[in-house]
Order: sequence, then structure tokens, then C-alpha cells
Amino acid sequence: MKYIAIDLGLKRIGLAYSGYKDLVTPLPAIIRKNRKQASDEVKKAIKEWEADAVVIGVPLGGSSEEEMKRRIDHFMNLVAFEGKIFYQDEAGTSLEAKNLMKSEIKSIRDGRIDSISAMIILQRYLYRKKQEF
Repeated sequence: MKYIAIDLGLKRIGLAYSGYKDLVTPLPAIIRKNRKQASDEVKKAIKEWEADAVVIGVPLGGSSEEEMKRRIDHFMNLVAFEGKIFYQDEAGTSLEAKNLMKSEIKSIRDGRIDSISAMIILQRYLYRKKQEF
């Protein structure tokens, strides 16, 4: 199965891809200008990478979980993705991504950290899925 992971943010959307076992690659992030543009670009990435499923980071168990799922569902309706959608806890992924990029320039806001966060989200999902079998 081919997966696209999404770290959905208000300014940037991080993306990552896995098409083979648990090998995950960050993709260029989407700089969000508006919902239409962002959803169109996510749709384009899903089509380009021929993803069967989408894994979306969400803060599970927190007070904002339901609100975030509602926003994610609305966004994915705009994307009009008809495959499977899975939620994965995103707790701590931004901090982990920043730590992985310590040697990089910290002030860059081009979405690299967001896509590395998406990569971590997808790695966690694939690891959890592997443990279930």
C-alpha cells in the first residue's frame, strides 16, 4: 500500500510518502495561501504519488482532538480523497523534527520541519501497524 502522510498546519502542510514497507521520505511542503490552493496541491500530491491511503497527524487524547478531527475532515472533503484515511497521534513530532534538523538554519520557514514531522507521523503509523500483526 502507498501512503501519503499529512502534517496539517495553518501556514504550512508537511507531506511524506511511503510506498515500500517502512521506508518513508519527506516531500516538499505546501505553503498554505488559502484552503482551495492548499487542498488542490494536496490532491495533486496524492495523485502524483498514487497514494492508496492518507495518514494525518492529530493530537489524540487532548482537549482539541475532536475540533482538529472536524477541521481535518473538512479539509479532506475539499481534497475529495476517496481512499482510506487514518489518524495518527502527532504529539511531539514538531519538536522531534526540529531536533533532527539542529544543524540546519533554524529560521527557515520553508516547510522542511513540517514535512519531517509528516515523515515521523507516517513512521509511527507504520510501526504501530506492524506491531498489530
